[in-house]
Amino acid sequence: MPNATYDPTPDTTATRLLAGKVIVVTGASSGIGADAARVFAREGANVVLGARAEGRLAELCDELNANGGDSSYVVCDVSSATDIQRLVAAAVERHGRLDGAFNNAGISQGSAAMADVREETFDRLLAVNLKGVWLAMRAEIRTMLAAGNPGAIVNTSSVGGMRGGPGLSGYAATKHAVVGLTRGAAHDYGAHCLRINAIAPGTTDTPMMAAWKERDYAIEDRLNAATPMGRGAQPTEIAEAASWLLSDRASYVNGAVLVVDGGMTA
Repeated sequence: MPNATYDPTPDTTATRLLAGKVIVVTGASSGIGADAARVFAREGANVVLGARAEGRLAELCDELNANGGDSSYVVCDVSSATDIQRLVAAAVERHGRLDGAFNNAGISQGSAAMADVREETFDRLLAVNLKGVWLAMRAEIRTMLAAGNPGAIVNTSSVGGMRGGPGLSGYAATKHAVVGLTRGAAHDYGAHCLRINAIAPGTTDTPMMAAWKERDYAIEDRLNAATPMGRGAQPTEIAEAASWLLSDRASYVNGAVLVVDGGMTA
């Protein structure tokens, strides 16, 4: 059926993908990160959420816990090594270990040609989208190695990390770099039973997309026209892909970039 809508209703007859796992999620207060927390909790994970917006984190944890989950949060800025370490340490203190992480926090550059991007904007893009992922991976990997248990990490790149696009040079540079970090770390730690992968979402109905539409009202129509499925994703659809990569069912997937874009880059 052309342009069919996504039905997020879970199949409750299936074995839960992440039963009993302890998973950290960054950028968890909205968009893909918030829906990832919901999906992971539904799949049986104990989630520890990190973001800067404490009010939204608290509301999300209340929601998850009211539905039978075990969730907690740490207010943190992923560009701070101290904040990231507090987030990972909180997971270990509460649950005794860390099994997985979804490093999803990211920001947009707005829309500007490369030479028009302000230096402060570029520096913040690097600090959040690239250094933030590196800091998170470093803390997560050290914790997993110290425990000597298998683990899985999923980093959020973007279709912008697979190709270029107008007005997105700084953002695309950081998302390409996330792919490089992911692939390099997969080589470094595969022998230690750590699997490190990335997802590359296409057009997704998130606050970042909403802000883009405010700057360019026709952007969603243009992106959908370039997507064989004819629509953007719901954040839950991206979260489902991350859930599988974090699960034991993806036990031989390492160093992969799973493109979740409705065929846009096909």
